[in-house]
Amino acid sequence: MKRLTTILLLVLAAVPVLAQDVSRQKERKKQIEQEIALIDKQLDANTSKRKESLNTLILTRQKLNARKKLITQLDSDIAGYNKDIAGTNAQIDRLNARLDTLRKYHADLVLGAYKTRDNKIWFMYLLSSKDINQGLRRWSYLKNISSSIRRQATQIRDTEYELRMETARLEGLKAESVAARTERERERETLTAEEKKMNSMVVQLTKNEKSLKKELKQKQKEVERLNKEIERILAEAVRQQNSGEGPKVDYALSAKFGENKGRLPWPVQNGVVIQKFGQTYHPVFKNLKMPYNNGINISSPAGSNATAVFDGVVKQVLVMPGYDQCVLVQHGEYFTFYCKLRQVFVKSGDKLSTGDRIGQISTNEDGNAELHFQLWKGTDKQNPETWLR
Repeated sequence: MKRLTTILLLVLAAVPVLAQDVSRQKERKKQIEQEIALIDKQLDANTSKRKESLNTLILTRQKLNARKKLITQLDSDIAGYNKDIAGTNAQIDRLNARLDTLRKYHADLVLGAYKTRDNKIWFMYLLSSKDINQGLRRWSYLKNISSSIRRQATQIRDTEYELRMETARLEGLKAESVAARTERERERETLTAEEKKMNSMVVQLTKNEKSLKKELKQKQKEVERLNKEIERILAEAVRQQNSGEGPKVDYALSAKFGENKGRLPWPVQNGVVIQKFGQTYHPVFKNLKMPYNNGINISSPAGSNATAVFDGVVKQVLVMPGYDQCVLVQHGEYFTFYCKLRQVFVKSGDKLSTGDRIGQISTNEDGNAELHFQLWKGTDKQNPETWLR
């Protein structure tokens, strides 16, 4: 009974570690699947608008990347199953070998006990002892034969139970491995079909080179105008802080903000980054630089709201051509910008808590909401993706 309890304790001790690992893998897979579903929802909105648009192409590429990540995750799952199956098979072989040894030893004990079952033989065995000490040893030996037989029988039952558990686990692992392989093949087929659609989209967009480059030139002007205005506002805010003209900087809030780097919530409930921070290239014309992005652009379902990523105070609300309404929020030494808002729910001086609604995001030409988000420390621009969780 003690041995069976030990086996159960060892098995149960291993379960939490395995469960945590499997749980992390499932959570990662679930996140990727949710990302794909979100992009699909936004692409469905595009269908009724412009099929061959840059945002549609970017979203499609994002979905392809997510699907590739999903396939990589499935490959990792399958490799994990194969490793577990090999380990379980090895453990089953060890248990079978041990069981054979225990059964043989038990059979020998039973046979020996059967041959000496006559009490007279046992009595003569004791009387033939050379001295009292040998007699006591022989008596102890005879007394322990029956307990040894019982102990061996218990070990056999425990090993058989452990073997059944490992065999059941092996069957479960094999079933999960087959399911993962089937899903991986399905995802690969879907990926191939989507890549063909994307390539066709690129061909169609290439035909509109003149209009696309015209749009890009207009975009360049809007971005430069926004960047200059934001840099001017921040420079003035920092100047006031340094000169003591403005309100004192909340350094405690700054410290808390800085401590949360990589853990800030996203400024939208559900979204996909379609334009990254810094210098990027045109999604169709690879040698053509896009306007330098001081923040990121996040596509989300129509009707989405922008929310505060941290506690702070609304510093300013302004209107910018191409970016609709923008809200600047101060978090001590840090600032966050929320642009492309069709409706604003806050005013200058309002105190905000993490998650508070700032405004409703404007809808772009593809029917999706698109937020332009920037994060600064004083006059130093930051890559928002390194700050968001």
